[in-house]
Amino acid sequence: MIDDLDLGFDEPERGEKGRHRRGFRKRKGGSGGGRGKTFLALLMALLLLGGIGGGAFYGFDRIQNYFVTPDYDGGGAGEITVEIKSGALLADMADALVAADVVKSQKAFIEAAEANSRSKNIQPGTYKLRKQMSGASAVTAMLDLKNKIVNGLTIPEGRTSFNIYKLLSEKTKIPVKDFQAAAKDPEGLGVPDWWFKRADGKKVVKSVEGFLFPDTYEIPPKSTAESILKLMVNRFLSVTGEMKFADRVQEERKVSPYEALIVASLAQAEAGNKDDLGKVARVAYNRVYGEFPCNCLEMDVTVNYYLESIGKPTKSSKQMTAAELDDPKNPYNRKLPGMIPTPINNPGKQALEGAMDTPTGKWLYFVAIDKEGHSEFAETYEQHKRNENKAKEAGII
Repeated sequence: MIDDLDLGFDEPERGEKGRHRRGFRKRKGGSGGGRGKTFLALLMALLLLGGIGGGAFYGFDRIQNYFVTPDYDGGGAGEITVEIKSGALLADMADALVAADVVKSQKAFIEAAEANSRSKNIQPGTYKLRKQMSGASAVTAMLDLKNKIVNGLTIPEGRTSFNIYKLLSEKTKIPVKDFQAAAKDPEGLGVPDWWFKRADGKKVVKSVEGFLFPDTYEIPPKSTAESILKLMVNRFLSVTGEMKFADRVQEERKVSPYEALIVASLAQAEAGNKDDLGKVARVAYNRVYGEFPCNCLEMDVTVNYYLESIGKPTKSSKQMTAAELDDPKNPYNRKLPGMIPTPINNPGKQALEGAMDTPTGKWLYFVAIDKEGHSEFAETYEQHKRNENKAKEAGII
């Protein structure tokens, strides 16, 4: 009877003393035997599935997902907003969409995006989408500009944090005092503590100044002052990380990243033309760390930063009084030896590059000589006076 229920598994033949001898048994019967075996195998499979019930079908569904992409059908229903962050890859976008139940699986979105040659045009920002869309529908919707919530704001290079708070407040209607309060904790906004280290022995002053990267930002709905400043700090960290800014200034400039960031802000404020950013940075390094008699910056822009920080209007160099130029209460005094306490604005990428990849030169002085803002640089005061005469002849000063 057992042989009649043979499932097709060959049984080893037994040798002497009951020991198994490896080998294959000859099959019995003809074609009728094969049909019986197939029927029995199918019957036992059905009994097995029936015995373990729904668990088998659950397991089957999981296995099926390895071969079939889990996806919703159609264009979905309802409405939901989803934020795609700056620098997001397809996988990051997919994660955000799955978390919002816009698409059923990461795989559904990625496969649809890879099949659509225009998907590379999907930009960071906030999108108005539907729940439970197919991957292809989600990609199509994100490529349609009418579904993107445009709430962009451009922060120009070289703006101080005080000015940035006003710009952000005007755009978002969030009070300036909320931004000021959030800015009191730079590390809470994402600035790593190692940024606040100095190699010059000066006291560390923790400030968000310098870390609010100038760029165009999409401000998500219901943002807070803290979340917006975090967005800007994160952009700064991404840009400087890609540049290897911290590593290079320590190895090549022999200064801390924070001191180099201060120099970048000085170059951003003083250079009248982007071509001169690196040279102005070199002047700052030479004056503070070189052989300049006072080892001080002697840059009027530091005075203006102090005036703005205490709520007073900024002035041109000609308008500044002797008391303002050399105020003993001013920690950004242009006559104090050493580097100033903090950056004086938020420099852009080119200014950061100028402070990092600084041209070689012994310049200590510079003056603008044309209306395009180009400067002439000098190693000695005598050369500088001649350059000033050029500037006067050109009507610049």
